Amino acid sequence: MSSAHNPSRRHFFRQLASRVEEAAPVAMPWRPVPEAHAGDGDVLWSGWAGAGEVFVVGDEGRILHFDADRPGWHEQPTPVPLPLHGIWGTQADSLHAVGWMGCILHYDGEQWRHVRGGVVNDDTGRYAPCEENTPLFAIDGNVHGQAWAVGDEGRILHFDGEGWQPEASGTRINLRAVACAPNGRVYAAGGEGTLLCREPNGDWQPMDCPLSTGFHALLVLNDDELLLAGGRYFVDQGGFRGELVHYRHGEFHNLAHESGLPRLRALRAYKDGVLLVGDKGHLLYLHNNKVHRLACNTHHDLMDIVTLGSGEALVVGDFGTLMTAAPDFEQALAVPHKEVAAQSRWEVMASPTRRQLWGLWQAHDGRMYACGDTGTVLRLEEERWVSMPAPDEQLAVHCLWSCEGSGLLAGGQEGRIYRFNGEQWQLHFDLHLHTTILAMWGTGPDCIYAVGDEGLVLHYDGLGWQRLASGTTSALYDLWGLDARHLLAVGDFGLALRYNGEQWKDFNTGTEQFIYSVWGRGLNDIYAVGLSGTVVHFNGQRWHTMPTRLQQDLLSISGNPAGEVFAVGGQGTVLRLGQGQWLRETAPTEVSLRAVCATRDGTVYAVGDQGCILRRSPKPE
Repeated sequence: MSSAHNPSRRHFFRQLASRVEEAAPVAMPWRPVPEAHAGDGDVLWSGWAGAGEVFVVGDEGRILHFDADRPGWHEQPTPVPLPLHGIWGTQADSLHAVGWMGCILHYDGEQWRHVRGGVVNDDTGRYAPCEENTPLFAIDGNVHGQAWAVGDEGRILHFDGEGWQPEASGTRINLRAVACAPNGRVYAAGGEGTLLCREPNGDWQPMDCPLSTGFHALLVLNDDELLLAGGRYFVDQGGFRGELVHYRHGEFHNLAHESGLPRLRALRAYKDGVLLVGDKGHLLYLHNNKVHRLACNTHHDLMDIVTLGSGEALVVGDFGTLMTAAPDFEQALAVPHKEVAAQSRWEVMASPTRRQLWGLWQAHDGRMYACGDTGTVLRLEEERWVSMPAPDEQLAVHCLWSCEGSGLLAGGQEGRIYRFNGEQWQLHFDLHLHTTILAMWGTGPDCIYAVGDEGLVLHYDGLGWQRLASGTTSALYDLWGLDARHLLAVGDFGLALRYNGEQWKDFNTGTEQFIYSVWGRGLNDIYAVGLSGTVVHFNGQRWHTMPTRLQQDLLSISGNPAGEVFAVGGQGTVLRLGQGQWLRETAPTEVSLRAVCATRDGTVYAVGDQGCILRRSPKPE
């Protein structure tokens, strides 16, 4: 199945904790999907979802189908009784399923047709010992309709839009995962630390992985950046131990070598992190540099994750397991209708980078800046975004701030803050900890605050940076202030901290959802946004929740002096506040938007994944 490229709010994998937390950042517990019946002894291996339909495939050629226009699950007739391990397609009337004995099926919207594999020996009536019958275990494709399937003995098949043809992998090791990247590359992974990359010219090349992990799943995070999951059998432990591996620019790092994870079977971008499933009912969520164990009330092996258009997901596995965290499966399947308050004025701007962009800043002189991964800092010059020198090409920049007399400051990974002197960046502060700075705010060059991971709060008094006690170890994602005695920081599980110039105190928002961003016009008009479309408003006396009818996470909020307020988030979500209600606007992208800035002249900018930059021009007078 296809996977959404929606990495987390930060690069959690750089500082992944080695322990598994007994916590549930997703509000709803995972439970069985009603009316979905499969054989009690059968494994459901994988699934696909799109446009109000879901297909789940499993043992004995089982194919379960759910169509929102014809409620209820229905088992579809299948031409072969072979286990089906993977399914992918561009739309519901053009699906491919792969499985045991090299079986490939195609669905045209009406029926499933046997295309390849499952060759039977005419003399014996048994499956023939031929190359075409090599078992296949995974499939993925791209937006152009091309697909790749992988399986035992290094088997790779390519679908060019018309037919399937084998490609030389250069290995005989069993392959268990395949994923297509936006830049045209295709990755395949399998046993003994095997990782292959298909270049645009069609050649598969081995990637030198020093680890011997048996990979079962991989997720493309960015150009030349992957997250891989699997496990190895250890005799002294008498079982498998799960492993999570990060690859970036030629370097591999085992992120969970001492975490006690089970063997991991699948991983998918989910909400603001990564969802992982594994043996013995382990359902895990990678978020905020920690692996959280989610409650799902099953001990059966979980095999795959099916992401839904709304941002929710299904999990499938052994003994016919089919589960979701959504309170209403049918509602979660439907992508929310985009309510257009007015004809959309959002347009895509040319971007000089494909890197993930985390932040936006309008300087005191009106100039716009953006920042992101690998030290990316961009400056808007008239109508064109240009790249500035990188403070540090190894570290992500998450926030920018400036005022007259301060110069441009950049904060990010490793607790470092850099200052741009007009020609080059200089290190302004180093915390000497693996802690990410996520937001900055100040009143002037001698009063600047910064917040970040693990409850980090810093203050600059014009002479140096000092760490302040926050009273929390939660990540603090954003910071808003009215003046030096009125600041607000937001974080996990509805956390808000307010500062009175002397100390930080809890400020209950009335929600248990993660809060990612905060903005206000004044002390009696403050908005905060977060997980699963959460919006809360403070009217000077209390917080209350505002309805949005969204499943997508909201990651940033901003307003301008004209009174306009905008929020952006997952899957190209854009909201505008109009007459006390949040109206959804159409955006020309489906990638996650991670920062928004409503400027003083009425122009609004938004940035996000894959270097995406959007602009909303002011309405003509």
